[in-house]
Amino acid sequence: MADSRTTRMREQFEERFEAYFAEQTTRATLHDARFRELWERVRLLAHGGKRVRPLLLLTAHDDLGGRRRDDALRAAVGVELLHNALVIHDDIIDGDLERRGGPNITAAFASDARARGIRPREARGWGETMALLAGDLLLSAAVREVARIDAPVELRDQVLRILDDGVYLAASGEQADVAFGLGLERPDTESIRTMMHRKTACYSFETPLRVGAALAEAPEQLGHRLGEIGRSLGLLFQMRDDLLGVFGTPAITGKSASGDLREGKVTLLVAYARDTPAWEAVAALWGRAGIGDAEVELLREALEVSGARKRLEKEIEREAAHALALIGAARLPSALAAELRHAVRVGMEREA
Repeated sequence: MADSRTTRMREQFEERFEAYFAEQTTRATLHDARFRELWERVRLLAHGGKRVRPLLLLTAHDDLGGRRRDDALRAAVGVELLHNALVIHDDIIDGDLERRGGPNITAAFASDARARGIRPREARGWGETMALLAGDLLLSAAVREVARIDAPVELRDQVLRILDDGVYLAASGEQADVAFGLGLERPDTESIRTMMHRKTACYSFETPLRVGAALAEAPEQLGHRLGEIGRSLGLLFQMRDDLLGVFGTPAITGKSASGDLREGKVTLLVAYARDTPAWEAVAALWGRAGIGDAEVELLREALEVSGARKRLEKEIEREAAHALALIGAARLPSALAAELRHAVRVGMEREA
């Protein structure tokens, strides 16, 4: 996006997002101090980030000639609330304690509890309970915000269906991701791509683009084409995430470069490497939480030597070409097409 346009759009979104949290924090005051603290921690977690989802939604709405800017802003708040709800729940499922380079909600509440003399196990349970409640609150809030758009019933129902599709597929994708990690099945590369689409790509890229198009009252077929572009973009970003999750620089990404290997996360990298001699020699280390940096480096080297890293980099290039072809064939307004092509470049080149 052009800098001035992006800045203006983001400022408008941030104003609405902040207003939402101010309202909820005030509302929580009517209950008790502890519940207000929960909302304040959620507020801290939710602020920051690239705002990819709301900006995609607003861009699609505006560039398709939409005249429901207030509804688009409300829906943009909804999709960002949904994103935060899902990452909070994902952290609980994965047992993670960091988010965006700092302590997540589980870690923050657990730390407070330990400082008050609560034993570590119970403190961790308290932190996870608070995170679960926070995710529940945000998930409900996302649906509520979208349901409040001031549009005809048919249009509001259409937008709610799109949002529901995103949540439905995210749950399916999360289930598959956990099943793969437990070894309940040995997925092939296509199954992993399907999981990536359902868990992340749909709600992160398809949903905002389709909601923006719906609120602009664009032809249904155009909404479907944008959905296909969103799916490809989502896969592109997720593949890049998986690459950075092993070979990225933590100081830049704000994420561990060993977590995926210690957790035994089943990614395309691992799928490409398995059954190769290089990976088989170190596979026993994969998924062992207690391994040290030297063992992690052995796993990284195996992913290099096996050719998995190069193969994933080639797949990222192919997916980018596919996304660009979809954009070229979609007959989009020139401004929207340019924004989406820019998103493809970002997806290929980003380091965080």
